[in-house]
Amino acid sequence: MARGALALGAGAAAAALGALTLLPLAAVALRAGGLALPGPADLAALRFTLWQAALSAALSVLLAVPVAKALARRRFAGRGVLITLLGAPFLLPVIVAVLGLLAIFGRGGWLNAGLAAAGLPTLSIYGLGGVVLAHVFLNLPLATRLILQGWLAIPAERVRLAESLGMGPAEVHRFLERPMLAAVLPGATLAIFLVCLTSFAVALVLGGGPRATTLEVAIYQAFRFDFDLGRAAALALVQAALCAGAVLLAGRAVTTGAFGAGLDRAALALPAGGTLRRVGDGAAIGLAAAFLLAPLLAMLAAGLPHVAGLPPSVWQAAGRSVVMALAATGLALVLALPLALAAARGRRGWEAAAMLPLAVSPMVVGTGLFLILRGLAPPAALALPVTVAVNAAMAAPFAFRALLPEARALETDFGRLAASLDLSGLARLRFLTLPRLRRPLGFSAGIAAAFAMGDLGVIALFADPDRATLPLQLYRLMGAYRMEAASGAAVLLMALALGLFWIFDRGGRAGA
Repeated sequence: MARGALALGAGAAAAALGALTLLPLAAVALRAGGLALPGPADLAALRFTLWQAALSAALSVLLAVPVAKALARRRFAGRGVLITLLGAPFLLPVIVAVLGLLAIFGRGGWLNAGLAAAGLPTLSIYGLGGVVLAHVFLNLPLATRLILQGWLAIPAERVRLAESLGMGPAEVHRFLERPMLAAVLPGATLAIFLVCLTSFAVALVLGGGPRATTLEVAIYQAFRFDFDLGRAAALALVQAALCAGAVLLAGRAVTTGAFGAGLDRAALALPAGGTLRRVGDGAAIGLAAAFLLAPLLAMLAAGLPHVAGLPPSVWQAAGRSVVMALAATGLALVLALPLALAAARGRRGWEAAAMLPLAVSPMVVGTGLFLILRGLAPPAALALPVTVAVNAAMAAPFAFRALLPEARALETDFGRLAASLDLSGLARLRFLTLPRLRRPLGFSAGIAAAFAMGDLGVIALFADPDRATLPLQLYRLMGAYRMEAASGAAVLLMALALGLFWIFDRGGRAGA
């Protein structure tokens, strides 16, 4: 892709993301007539938001490293299925995942039931501990997959060379793993920190009171209960500034693995080590699987018997959600790919533009779009296209983050060769870029599809009863206290989100 065409495509993608995030924020501020100064409660929410986001991101990444390393150097039956299932919590709608956690760790959950039967004091999931637990549950799979992508990107020739030189675990870590982790960990930590920084449903359900309120919950309260748009806009600007600062700090810490080009052989397992490391890897995989899959099993046990009896409106909403998810996935990749390729050539500004959607509150985006569009057409008529556009914008940062490390490696290894061969434009895209980025493209598409499948944001502000998506239909069933149908709809939603992710991710890995 020629530099001029690439810059044009990246500029168009950045402009689209900026319009979808900054214009709604401006609309809310103008409608408010100005900004309001934050009060003591808002400052407390700011402190709690920073603390829980930093703690959640650090724990998610630190716990993900041994799990990803174990998966990278072990081959066993069902490994691919397990990797897909371990990603389920991150792909589920947040409220569904929280319900699964409550089934295990809540007051009436499996854990407290066991503690009570043993005569031990029960545990409370509410407050800081519950918020961090939920964020680790939701983001540990993302961190594991992002780090595992880094291990799989180490050329097979480097692994063979390490084996032929008789390198032990310490040397392998120094020359192969440490450079890869230095390139991958800052981006993974940043993505998770930004997700936790804009957390809403987790803090709303598990916060347990004003002492555990995030900025996103404070924005929601300013909108819903006080209709104080000035205060909401001021908090949204504070949140955007925090996210922008995090992007700049992470950008300074990013390095490249510098392994050089390989011969495109299938990724090899790292040297396995002795019995002690085999036991450690098994323990890491087993504990992660138990932590991540037990809540999903609890949801399946509650909802699977009720799937067959779901009303026709739920199935119609499911079909509508699948179509919208596929459209949002295509748009997210169109936005993320040129930005990743442009950022790989050394321009930090493209990285900030790609991460911009995570810096703005989804609640503010939805409200701002409502204020902008309500005079142009009935909100219900715009519900589906607006939801597709917003879902694509919110998924684009994750797709960008998954694409960027291998886009940088592509530019380092083949950029000069492609330039010397005058390989540019569509030819470079077809013969070099897309084949070498096939694996992260499939992973990115899977994430975008699962996100769009489970999103409950803008659609809740715009949709009418006849155009509901599956997540919105699920919430309506819960609000009507039809809990059996709601649990069945949750299982259907989980199956569709995981199915879409598996199809795209598998398609990207096959023959890559």
